[in-house]
Amino acid sequence: MKGLPQPEGIKHYDTDSEIINLPTVSADIIKKQGIFQCIKDRRSIRLYSEEAINLAELSYLLWATQGVTGTNKTGLTFRTVPCSGATHTFETYLFVMNVIGLEKGIYRYLPLEHALIFLFPLDDIEKKLDEISLDQPFIPHFTKKSAVTFAWSTTPYRAEWKFDVSAHKKILIDVGHICQNLYLAGESLDMGVCAIGIYDQEAIDKLLQLDGNEEFIIYLAAVGKKKNK
Repeated sequence: MKGLPQPEGIKHYDTDSEIINLPTVSADIIKKQGIFQCIKDRRSIRLYSEEAINLAELSYLLWATQGVTGTNKTGLTFRTVPCSGATHTFETYLFVMNVIGLEKGIYRYLPLEHALIFLFPLDDIEKKLDEISLDQPFIPHFTKKSAVTFAWSTTPYRAEWKFDVSAHKKILIDVGHICQNLYLAGESLDMGVCAIGIYDQEAIDKLLQLDGNEEFIIYLAAVGKKKNK
């Protein structure tokens, strides 16, 4: 209404950064093809084995949650999850602990390139993630035993530009779409996923070098191979 330009839909990055191209997404790695069974079997899993996940599996999980499947004539992206007005206010950060071929540390997903940017290594990453995720119910300290933990940030202005203050409700709805896709994609790989809504906001924003105002973490989810009972 004010004639202001639409904000960029993707966070900029230094082109000299270390970029890891992800494997092409393929259905060949899926262990459970039927969507009915995936929905029926989905649970919040907090017990993980020590088995690493591989890049093909991580590639699939990232694609399932924020992968680009097309663009319109104005350049807006269509993705694997629904989003109000295609505003896509989210960035995906990863705490990588046990992924074959990746150094332990913090990464960010680049959906247009379907690649990862390596942000920085992190000493004692399991301990720091455990501290950030505070006292979880049911099974304490499970996040530090995951292979990778997803941390989604939001940049509210991407949606506020279009929807004003009603954008805030839409952002909360949209991040639920993302996490549910992670649950179902994880189940199709026979992996465990558990959403995390209890965390130290200030600590995780500071660790990920977010200002906590224009961009901040809104949701987390731990992922790992299921532990045999």
